[in-house]
Amino acid sequence: MPTYETSTVAAPMPNFENLRKQAKLVLRWHRDRYYPVAAQIRSGLPRFGQMTDPEILAQNFKLNDAQELVARQHGFESWQALKTGLNTMSDHASAISTKPVITAAEPQLFVADIDASCAFFTTKLGFATVFTYGEPPFYGQVKRDAARINLRCVEQPVVDAVMRDREQLLAASLVVARAEDIKQLFLEFQAGGVTFVQALKREPWGAKDFIVKDPDGNLLLFAGPAE
Repeated sequence: MPTYETSTVAAPMPNFENLRKQAKLVLRWHRDRYYPVAAQIRSGLPRFGQMTDPEILAQNFKLNDAQELVARQHGFESWQALKTGLNTMSDHASAISTKPVITAAEPQLFVADIDASCAFFTTKLGFATVFTYGEPPFYGQVKRDAARINLRCVEQPVVDAVMRDREQLLAASLVVARAEDIKQLFLEFQAGGVTFVQALKREPWGAKDFIVKDPDGNLLLFAGPAE
């Protein structure tokens, strides 16, 4: 089946009330010393960027801090900028849908070493490490642009390697919007010394794609339009 398809459906406008609830939830997690929220705060708010998890959770973290974090996670510099942006979008919205909308998906890769996997994604594929969790780390996340991949440490492989390679069982598919982007991405990875399971090629369904294998054997497909 095609991995790439063109969609003409506009992205849904965020619900401001839901964003307020998100901010309050972040604040509650901080007060409850829920460690995973420390990684979100560190990656989202520059003033916390050099702090450890315990140091972040020891800070006097307030609602306006949580609101700023939520705003930055949605591409705005401040809570006020988010409010203004949403108001502007609502002026142009013709209708408001009450149907729940899934706004993102985050594939999870099973890996043997979180640090080694993060190093592969950051040095070879141009991702950035969002967070790692645990001592030693057993969970983490990397991102590039809008794509996020979760990493879960396991002691033994959970997929038969021979079958995976024979059937090209993909662990994740990542998509770009333009034909020139997929070619540029392939050349970027090629220059970085990435090993390809499948080089860039045109598919019958109108896509161009290539496949990369990470250090744990996970197959990552990168796809975009052919024209």
